[in-house]
Order: sequence, then C-alpha cells, then structure tokens
Amino acid sequence: MALFLVLLLGLALIAWWLAEPWWRSLRRARLRSQPFPAAWRRILRRRVPLVACLPPHLQLRLKGLIQVFLAEKPIIGCGGLTVTDEMRVTIAAQACLPLLGATRGYYPALRQVLLYPGAFVVNRPVNAPGGVVQDQRRALAGESWAQGQVLLSWDDVRAGAADPRDGQNVVVHEFAHQLDQIKGHANGAPPLATAQAQAVWSRVMQNEFDALQTRVAWGEPGLLGNYAATDPAEFFAVLSELFFEQPHELRAQHPGLYAELAGFYRLNPVAW
Repeated sequence: MALFLVLLLGLALIAWWLAEPWWRSLRRARLRSQPFPAAWRRILRRRVPLVACLPPHLQLRLKGLIQVFLAEKPIIGCGGLTVTDEMRVTIAAQACLPLLGATRGYYPALRQVLLYPGAFVVNRPVNAPGGVVQDQRRALAGESWAQGQVLLSWDDVRAGAADPRDGQNVVVHEFAHQLDQIKGHANGAPPLATAQAQAVWSRVMQNEFDALQTRVAWGEPGLLGNYAATDPAEFFAVLSELFFEQPHELRAQHPGLYAELAGFYRLNPVAW
C-alpha cells in the first residue's frame, strides 16, 4: 500500500511538472486580457512619458507585460520604504521595455525586486596594494544579481523615467543585466538564437568595446561614456539604455551596435 501511494504521488508530481508550463501560459494570457486599470494609466502618463512615444500596438503589449510582471514579481520596500502602486507601475513599465519585441519570458530567474528610497550602500572587495583584498563601500543606484534579485533606488528610478531622452535609465540598465545573467553570469553576451548570430555579436561588441576603451584612455568624449568601458557587461547595459532613450544618436554614431541591439531586442526605436 505504501509503495502504491509513493508511486501515485510520483505520477502526480510528474503530471504537475508537465502541465505547469501550460497553466502558467494560460494564467498569463488571462492577466494580459484583463482591462488595464485606469489608475495605472494615469501613473504611466505622469511618471513614464516614454510609453506615450510607443506605437499603439506596443503600448498595448507593454500594458499586458506590466500586468503579468506585477502579478509574478514582488517589489519589496527596504530602508523603511513603503511601496505604492505608483512605484510598482513605474518600475514594471521600464522593466518590461526590453521584453517588448522578443518573446523571452518574464525574467524567469528573477524572484523579487528590492526597492530603496535612495542610493544604497554595498560592500565590494577590491584589490589593495600588496595583494591585499579589502572591502570598499559604494553607493549604488541599482544592482542586478544572478541569484534572482534586482536592487533599485526609487530616487533614481523616478529620475530615469522622467526624462525619456537623456540616455540614462537605471531600470533598463539593471534588467538588461538580468537578460545577460540568464546563463548564470553577466559578460555582455546574452544568449542568441544561433551560433552565427553569437559570433557576429561578439565581433561587433568586442571591436566597439576596444575602441571605446581607447577613446576613454585618451580622454575623448563620446556618446557611450566612461562607465560603459568598465567591462563588457556594463557596456551592454549602457548600450541598452541608449537604445531605448537615444536611438537616433546611437544609430548615427554606432550603426553596427544599433543593428545588433535591434536584432536582439527585435525592436526599432528610431521609428517610434
């Protein structure tokens, strides 16, 4: 009898495991089909003006993505912050911009978003003279962890959303890292559909990254800025900010980079 119950339980678990993607897809379709709350529309108009720049069909798709994102990803206040719908919708709208074109799930590794009132302090190991590793305290506007968390500063989220053309958006930046980290680590090379596409991406990105580091070393100004030269992961995240907020400038100055990002995100913001 005990063996029979164990077998029955095992079969039930297998059936659930096989059916779970179907149920998840059905649940998400139902969420997307629900009317978008009028209060959320007002938040988008007030806090995320970039949404009004999108073509109507992409605005509609974004709203559906927001509904699923907020149903599945808890946003937790830290440092005494009480999270409001205004904060939740403002974050979700920007976090879903990278999902507009390609069907790639809803950041499947992400478990939660931690939201601080302002810049938060973290300790990071640095190599000191003599080979000694020391902790260094840094104030950050955002951070993405491969372990399933994104940390954000509400002050910086709000500022990044307020000006949709300044090329600075901490939410897009950190969620670009999430797409990059889907393989377990961030290296500026998110998974692509084919080996050939990956090879082209690597060649274009590496050439442009090397050129940027040379310009930074010589102190030459440019669209990408010094932070993009930190490492390939930051290079990709900064490019993603520019792709959504300054697409005309990015295409004009770095057409190869724009083409790679347009292919990855399956979007063409220049046409918006």
